[in-house]
Amino acid sequence: MSLLANLSRRHLLAGAAGTLAFATAGRASAQAGKPNIIFILADDLGFADVSCYGQRDYTTPNVDRLALEGMRFTQAYANSAVCSATRTALITGRYQYRLQVGLEEPINASTPKNIGLPPSHPTLPSLLKKAGCGTTLVGKWHLGFLPDFSPLKSGYDHFFGIFGGAADYFNHGPDAARSGAEAYQLHEEEVPVERHGYMTNLLGDRAVATIEGYARSKEPFLLSLHFTAPHWPWEGPDDEAESKRIRNIRHYDGGTQKTYGRMVQSLDVNIGRVLQALDVHGLAANTVVIFTSDNGGERFSKTWPFTGMKQELLEGGLRIPAIVRWPGHIAAGSVSDQAMITMDWMPTLLAIGGTPPDPAYPPDGEDLAPVLMGTAPHPRKFYWRYKSGSQRAIREADWKYLRIAGNEFLFDVQRDPRERANLRDRYKDVFDRLKGDWEAWNATMLEERPRPALFSNAGNLLPDRYGVVNPATAVPPGSAAQR
Repeated sequence: MSLLANLSRRHLLAGAAGTLAFATAGRASAQAGKPNIIFILADDLGFADVSCYGQRDYTTPNVDRLALEGMRFTQAYANSAVCSATRTALITGRYQYRLQVGLEEPINASTPKNIGLPPSHPTLPSLLKKAGCGTTLVGKWHLGFLPDFSPLKSGYDHFFGIFGGAADYFNHGPDAARSGAEAYQLHEEEVPVERHGYMTNLLGDRAVATIEGYARSKEPFLLSLHFTAPHWPWEGPDDEAESKRIRNIRHYDGGTQKTYGRMVQSLDVNIGRVLQALDVHGLAANTVVIFTSDNGGERFSKTWPFTGMKQELLEGGLRIPAIVRWPGHIAAGSVSDQAMITMDWMPTLLAIGGTPPDPAYPPDGEDLAPVLMGTAPHPRKFYWRYKSGSQRAIREADWKYLRIAGNEFLFDVQRDPRERANLRDRYKDVFDRLKGDWEAWNATMLEERPRPALFSNAGNLLPDRYGVVNPATAVPPGSAAQR
């Protein structure tokens, strides 16, 4: 077992101190024997941003509680190093590169409006809905815009959140766009609304109210709780004055590690509110709770022991926390070294919910229900590409082939998680085989849509994720690459 798996039980118990006792779980109703599902997705949360994965600058007792009472994965991967692509894989159970929407890295203001998740494509919520579950999305959608695309058009009964990739944590009403083209207003179903308060708390409020509603109706449910935290802008619960100052939601001149920590702790507090609601209404014992992230961490995130970050196919851009709690089914305090990936959640949750995938759209992900019940880990093989294939990666067992910044590598990511020792010459046969496997796999996926890298619609240079403009790598407006 890896060092990452050897977090002490004492630490987890200490992190869970102060949370509501789990004794009320035995009062859960059977709800016709069908389990409820709460899928909690953080936004841009790094591998070690919660204390049960190694964070020491602050604590996350409610996430730690999930780990103490469920299973923690040490080798969980995102389907992409950015959000829209991963969310496509999550909701469809397939490689995102099979759909036009999944090629967006990510959907933004320059994405053609006819690109989004097709309402005709079966999804995790649409299939569970057919099986008799109520379905609600609270938080971030980011898979296409009205009028053609919407959570309500892809299987959700209800939606409260944002359609785009980001929102100011305080200014999320009609004037949200003053923070830039990538700032989005809150919506109730498909109607713009204004709500006052800190975004993470508002989403927590709605999640608790949703649980209360399903408890009254006794209807089995899927609650997708997709927080916007800790995605930029860098605003903690007490930073409303900072919100008034921001004119660019990317917030290149803002934030600190301490602010980021407050954002993650607010996320943790609201997860605690969700767990408390399950306990109060006697639903905990019959509810599967998943906690994970959409990609690796951003600029203030902790990704130790990995290198790299969001937008990179290094381990730090892909490795994420992943925890599952299901009392009576998943052993409390268990740790799995099973390699897994975002698109595994759909077939896994469909199996738990007792409904099959659509045979016309077979999942690329794997049903991990046996792993959750304690079966031994087995080797897996995952593929990635990013930015028109300029970054490429495969993980097969412990090997990883990587192409990035014009260079190619072969790593043993179990022995060398920081990806320092390039073994491409020492194990040339493995390197050549994996490189060829990537090419063969890529030929079965959709081709990337050419797009400008650093120009706005007005033809102005835009900064990269570090806030730096690099004209040498920009694509001029009207060039062949842009058309």
